[in-house]
Amino acid sequence: MNKQRRVIALGFFDGVHLGHGALLRTVARRAAELDALPCAFTFDQSPAAALTGRAVPLLTGVDDRTRLMQELYGIREVVVAPFEVMRQMDWQDFVGQYLQKELGAVHVVAGHDFHFGYRGEGDPQRLADKCARLGMGCDVIPKVELDGVTISSTHIRTLVEAGELEQAARFLGHPHMLSGTVVHGNEIGRTLGSPTANLPVPQGVIAPGFGVYATRVVLPDGARPAVTNVGVRPTVSSAGRAVIVEPWILDYRGDLYGRDIRVEFHARLRPERKFPSLQALRDAIGENAAQTRAYFAAKEGL
Repeated sequence: MNKQRRVIALGFFDGVHLGHGALLRTVARRAAELDALPCAFTFDQSPAAALTGRAVPLLTGVDDRTRLMQELYGIREVVVAPFEVMRQMDWQDFVGQYLQKELGAVHVVAGHDFHFGYRGEGDPQRLADKCARLGMGCDVIPKVELDGVTISSTHIRTLVEAGELEQAARFLGHPHMLSGTVVHGNEIGRTLGSPTANLPVPQGVIAPGFGVYATRVVLPDGARPAVTNVGVRPTVSSAGRAVIVEPWILDYRGDLYGRDIRVEFHARLRPERKFPSLQALRDAIGENAAQTRAYFAAKEGL
């Protein structure tokens, strides 16, 4: 690995929001200048969760983080390191031995609040000073704000959990997404005339607030509009069921069982609620489908 020259963005990058984008765009620019590979370094688990012992639900898993960095910012390689190992490493060894010698870093880019190494003793100033002594380039990116609010994964999580997906997308720079493998459900959707895909919420990842959303589902042949319910389906399911993301892909008749899909959340249409009958639920789904078609038609017409 050390034969390849790399420019590396340092961080956890949960959600890959616009603040992260400032780092990643800098990496792409520096890599072009230095004829090096644009890369990102991230951890296999949340540093906040590991350090505090409290669960910190994430916006994205490792695969989605990697995909977003590659698709949106031209990152060619993502290094996923074990946090439990990295937290024991002396901060100077992390820079000199790991980044420079093992990964071949010729330039690194970090955020203003990046801490690393044993007891978090490494900080942006120490990183910049150490890089200068080693002959490596270093950029430290200041905080990025939108509407006077610092863009952060923590803030975006609160928006997603509240179902405010359009606002979350403004801070993310892209729609919030969930990915996973479609599983078998109880096929109630077929009896309603609207077969759906059932996508369990990935472990450790937050689900949007319970409700019905205008979404796009990304399949191998492209993205299709969908009406997606997030919740426990109170009209057709008994209490205590797991949270399910259940997209009804408009005008799609294929079999998705066992296939990997990605659901992109664009706008909340209504809260999840229990209907008095299956016909009332069917009518609501039809109305939501019309709303979804109108929503994307309006976006495409802008």
